[in-house]
Amino acid sequence: MAITVRKNFPVTGLSCASCAANVEKTLNSQPGVKSAAVNYASSSVWLEYNPASTTPEGLRNIVQSSGYDLITGEEEFSQQAEIALRESDILKWKTIGASLLTIPIVILGMFLMDFPYANWIMLVLATPVVFWFGRSFFVNAYKQLKHGSTNMDTLVAMSTGIAYIFSLFNTLFPHLLMTGNSHPPVYFEASAVIIVFILLGKLLEERAKSNTSSAIKKLIGLQPDTVTLLNEQGIETILPASSVQINNLLRVKPGERVPVDGEVTEGASYVDESSITGEPIPVEKITGDSVFAGTINQKGSFILIAQKVGSATLLARIIRMVQEAQGSKPPVQKLVDKIASVFVPVVIGLSIITFVVWMVLGGVNSLPQALLSMVSVLIIACPCALGLATPTAIMVGIGKGAEHGILIKDADGLELSHRINAVVLDKTGTITMGKPAVTDWFWLTEHTSILKQVILSIESQSEHPLAEAVSNALQIENIQTTPVTDFQSITGRGVIASVEKVRYFIGNELLMRESGVVLTSDDKSKATELQEEAKTVLFVGRNDRIVSIIAIADQIKPSSVVAIRKLIKSGIDIHMLTGDNEHTAASIARQTGIKNYKAGFLPEDKAGYIKDLQLQGKVVAMVGDGINDSLAMAQADVSIAMGNGSDIAMDVAKMTIVSSNLNSISSAIMLSKQTITTIKQNLFWAFIYNLIGIPVAAGLLFPFTGFMLNPMIAGGAMALSSVSVVSNSLRLKFKKMSVNP
Repeated sequence: MAITVRKNFPVTGLSCASCAANVEKTLNSQPGVKSAAVNYASSSVWLEYNPASTTPEGLRNIVQSSGYDLITGEEEFSQQAEIALRESDILKWKTIGASLLTIPIVILGMFLMDFPYANWIMLVLATPVVFWFGRSFFVNAYKQLKHGSTNMDTLVAMSTGIAYIFSLFNTLFPHLLMTGNSHPPVYFEASAVIIVFILLGKLLEERAKSNTSSAIKKLIGLQPDTVTLLNEQGIETILPASSVQINNLLRVKPGERVPVDGEVTEGASYVDESSITGEPIPVEKITGDSVFAGTINQKGSFILIAQKVGSATLLARIIRMVQEAQGSKPPVQKLVDKIASVFVPVVIGLSIITFVVWMVLGGVNSLPQALLSMVSVLIIACPCALGLATPTAIMVGIGKGAEHGILIKDADGLELSHRINAVVLDKTGTITMGKPAVTDWFWLTEHTSILKQVILSIESQSEHPLAEAVSNALQIENIQTTPVTDFQSITGRGVIASVEKVRYFIGNELLMRESGVVLTSDDKSKATELQEEAKTVLFVGRNDRIVSIIAIADQIKPSSVVAIRKLIKSGIDIHMLTGDNEHTAASIARQTGIKNYKAGFLPEDKAGYIKDLQLQGKVVAMVGDGINDSLAMAQADVSIAMGNGSDIAMDVAKMTIVSSNLNSISSAIMLSKQTITTIKQNLFWAFIYNLIGIPVAAGLLFPFTGFMLNPMIAGGAMALSSVSVVSNSLRLKFKKMSVNP
């Protein structure tokens, strides 16, 4: 099986959706290319290719021969940003220059036609506007013509070129097409104004498009440029962040961003992780805690040991996921792409038909009227609005999700999420914390401070998760340990040890009975009460009697109950599947308000349960955090991984909740609804604009109302159509999508 590489490359020279379709078609036809998906809104292409059969450099040559460019190399996206900034500046000055020359043309053409030598003055002013400031339209149209393809530049070049040449002819030979005593018709003002409007529209469109990718720019901006490295002698050195290696010790000072993923080895602080998780409250970090690249250290200073660097950090992974998701296409976009690929040839065909019809039916002024209608049809048709409708909304939606700690893997996941009507939740690590903790502590003797010291001393020597939970609870109180002798761990029961020649037993009821420790009826009653609450009970015995009872449970996350109630209230069926016992499952379900739950489920049982729900017509989301959930997540329509879970679960998932807060599921569904609504609005206006605009430009209303669309108005309408679609997508940024209830 051939090994393929999947990578994102910037593409330059795209002027409309037809350009994107041309580049995509060209790349997909090349040997060794498995798939190519061009995103016009982000000016990039996701390429999956076989490096044994082709190379990015070879593909770049192919793209360049088609009139575009593919940026390859190590700094692709920084180059793209520089090129975009440079092109934006050039576009701005072109627009200003063309506008200054066009204003007097409009004054002469619209109000001062009897001004001496008016046509010659307009000719002199219009020539640089059309062929200097607008030369890129003609150059690009010629490149497309050489390869037998068309794009928006073809429409602009044809329309302005025809208007200019017709006007030039009437200026040079004014008597050939004159009727009566009328002035020979010239349309220098139309050709110049069209160029100005389209340049202005492209400038506004580029600036609006750059705002749709602001989320990815923010994420990239979270990466610090330098780090403070500590050597073995503790000497600090400032180095580029790119030079950090695994196991390096780094100091993070107050106000600095954490440069890599790692573990705190010294010091303590509060770290603002909102850029990664979307949670606004800073998180306390002490020795042993994990920290992530891009997060901001608050007041304290700490030293961390680098565990993941460069492209392996969580931030780098998030950036890759967002980039890939923003470049993906939902099913509806495939239909739009097909329309865009044939749009320009169809419009050219319609303009020719319009010309012929008006030449036949136009009467005395048939030629000017036919030319005006033809130019109007060419210029009002805009494939850009169609091409921008879906990707701009997807980019804004996925970027907004990332800013709130919701990573969406692809457009399919975003599109499907608004249809979710059943959510299946794993218990451990999803509804619960995923880590046992002490919930209740009952002391049956005095001198508890001494007993706490003994318990900590014994449990800290055990590697069992329950012992760790007990140790963690006591370490918070800064209790000192004492020497332990005769330590013995008994599998499935607990531990036995001696402290100052006194024998202690910490474990379950079976250990107590086997060790001769007496459980009173009150002890057993308290234990039964705790077990009914789905808590694990540990007894602490000293010599022959119980001195303490400890209850341990995997606690429900504070956000889970509210999140589950919110989902139920919105009409979504909630199901909980767990491999835990019936007693624990029932208790968790009761506390969270979940009516549908199953206990003792294996991974294949979870996948089967989801399949049954799908057969009932449900659109199912599976939420999990472990490897054991990956099978069920693959079966679900929408798979959601908790950010603190396994890498496998995150790889399978269409969506990742970085903060592991279940409230984000409601937010993700709301975001999906908002994005899909925006896409539908964009497509509606893009299609309606062309369905109404082209017939009006062709003169359909003239026989009934006497109205003929001026090409200048058509040019302005075309320019505004793309800007309006992008602006509508940007409205998504300001819609409420609350993560917290």
